[in-house]
Formats: sequence, C-alpha cells, structure tokens
Amino acid sequence: MKRSVAALGIALFLAFSLAACQKQTATDDTYNQGQTATTEKVTLKVGVSPVPHAEIMNLIKPVLEAEGVNLEIQEFTDYVLPNVSLNDKKLDANFFQHLPYLEKFNAENKMDLVSVAKIHIEPMGAYSQKIKSKDEIADGATVAIPNDSTNEGRALLLLQAEGLIKLKDENGLTQTPKDIVENPKNLKFQELEAASLPRVLVDVDFAVINTNYALEAKLNPTKDALFIEGDQSAYANILVTRQDNKDSEGIQKLVKALQSEEVKKFLEEKYQGAVVPAF
Repeated sequence: MKRSVAALGIALFLAFSLAACQKQTATDDTYNQGQTATTEKVTLKVGVSPVPHAEIMNLIKPVLEAEGVNLEIQEFTDYVLPNVSLNDKKLDANFFQHLPYLEKFNAENKMDLVSVAKIHIEPMGAYSQKIKSKDEIADGATVAIPNDSTNEGRALLLLQAEGLIKLKDENGLTQTPKDIVENPKNLKFQELEAASLPRVLVDVDFAVINTNYALEAKLNPTKDALFIEGDQSAYANILVTRQDNKDSEGIQKLVKALQSEEVKKFLEEKYQGAVVPAF
C-alpha cells in the first residue's frame, strides 16, 4: 500500500512538472513572437525633390531607423512622376508639393492621393541676372513663370501682390496670363517647366521660381530675390500618401519625425527665412 501511494505521488509530481514546463515553453514562444513583431522593420519608399526635401529626409533617417522604419529616399526633379509612382504603389509617400497642386493633379488625373501633414513653406520669389530691384523692371520686360497650373497661378498672384499686374480673380489659384486684366508695364510672359526656370535667367529679364529650384541653382531667396512671398503663404509643402496607407504605423512615425523640433531647428538655422516650418 505504501508503495502504491508513493508511486501515485511520483506520478502526480511528474504530471504537474510536465504541465509547468509546457506552460513555460508556450509563454516563451509567445514572448519570442512578440519580440519578433516588435523588432520587425518596416520599409518606406519616399519620393522627394532634392532640396530641401531630401535634406530633411536624410536628417530624420537615423531617427526612423531607431523606430524600426527603414527609409528609402528616391529623388525626382519634376512634379509629375512622384505622384504617378505613388499612385502605382512604387512609392509609399512623396514630399515635394503643396496642397493646391495636389488637388489639381488629383482632379486632372482621377487620383485620390491625400495629404497627411504640412511640413514647410518655400516662399516663391522673382530672380534676375539683369536687374537688381523691382524698380528696374522695364516696360515690355520678359518674365518666365512656371507652366503647371497651380504654380503658374501662384506666380501671377505674387506679381499682382507687387503691383505689376492685376488679375480677373484677385484670389484665384489657377489663373494664367490670359486672366490678366491690367498690365501697366506690358510684361511679356514665357510659360516654362518649373525646373528649367533658373537656367533661362540669362535669356529673360526675370523669372518667378519655386524656392526648391532656386536653392538647387545656388540662389539665396532672402538675398538674391527681387521680391518674395511673405511667410503667410498658403502653399505649405506636404507629405502625401494613398488612402490605403495614410493610417499605417510607418506613415504616422514619418509624420512625427518630419514635424519634430529637430526638423524645425534645422530649417530655421540653415535657411534663415528661405524655408519656413509650417507646423
């Protein structure tokens, strides 16, 4: 009888020990799976203009790396391919445009790309290699402006703000030279691709140039521009993605990094008013 009781005790002990081991193994497996999920990296492919957009992305790349996001930066020098590539899912996001341009692009191309964050403002300015101030603009002067609808309208609004022309709609964002109702200096307009404008300064009296292209051409907006937009411009550069991706963890981490104090300090110290934080 004693042997039976002893045997039963040993059997129960072994059963409890085995159950405990199995429970611990299951707990360890769950923990390891959690660790794998936590440390698994996400890759984000982002299309950007070279300056200052790529600079900003390279600044925050180590920050995102520590957050488990591998940032792949692809540079573009035009305003069409970054949106087409994003829509075709070759990119996860892009960073080069302002909201009026995005809205116009979506409407014209039947896309549904969305803005998820305002990052900075690049005040548009007028530049010249032939004159030193607005007062030197002669009657019949030739001015080059961007030929895409929203940046063209933006350039014309700047010329209107400087008293050089008057537009049919004083606040219209997508106007063209055909909408000019007053042109006291008889300005002649050349409508050209935005990226080419710095290169034509030798051929025109002045050109109205987006700041990213001015910076690439080594022009200093606060020192070299004949005149420039104020810091209340409605044309903030935005981070753009697709509807299916806007709430993803990777995109939210990217937004947080772009709207950080580190980025704000970088823009303020490096560009000193030529590029202004919009957050």
